[in-house]
Amino acid sequence: MSIIHIGSSAQFSRILSSSKVVVADFYADWCGPCRAIAPFYESLATKHSKANRLTFTKIDVDNHQDIAQRYSVRSMPTFMIFSSGSVIKTISGADKSGLRSAIESAVQLAGTFGPVYSSEGRTLGSTDNKKTQITKSLDLRSIFNTILKFVALYFTTLFSLDAYGAGERSPFNINKTNEGPTSSGEKKNTRMVNGVGKKLGTMADL
Repeated sequence: MSIIHIGSSAQFSRILSSSKVVVADFYADWCGPCRAIAPFYESLATKHSKANRLTFTKIDVDNHQDIAQRYSVRSMPTFMIFSSGSVIKTISGADKSGLRSAIESAVQLAGTFGPVYSSEGRTLGSTDNKKTQITKSLDLRSIFNTILKFVALYFTTLFSLDAYGAGERSPFNINKTNEGPTSSGEKKNTRMVNGVGKKLGTMADL
């Protein structure tokens, strides 16, 4: 229903609370200008009304004098635009141009109110959450690999007579540098036979 005919003051108060923008037509059945502009008002309501955003109402001032008095209605028809329960625009008389302009402004105003939780957020299962999970998985894997290398290096040096040398040669030594092939005629440095010149050390020296 594009237009709500107000039946009580309490009903009108509920509508003001529940709808972002409310248009009220204060009229009387005996009012000629009210009857003349009624079809135009109804066409605007049919075109622009939107539940809980832009609500069109009609209030019979003879049946609801309390509402008319509350908003100081002195002539009919009187159109009022409410935003968040407060009057922001009043059009007196059967002024089609003024009413159309006021309704167009009301439509724009109602459109500026976004739905609840409209700001950009993250949802469960979103790409960012997946990236976070992957990053955590890689961090745990890196820690595990580091521990594994330490244990392997420890046992390699533990059961070797030359702990330092074994540690240096171990594939688990992260500080190990690969020696590339030497060119012809060059003499590659090697450890001295029988351990002469051999450097002794511990795992802490690696």
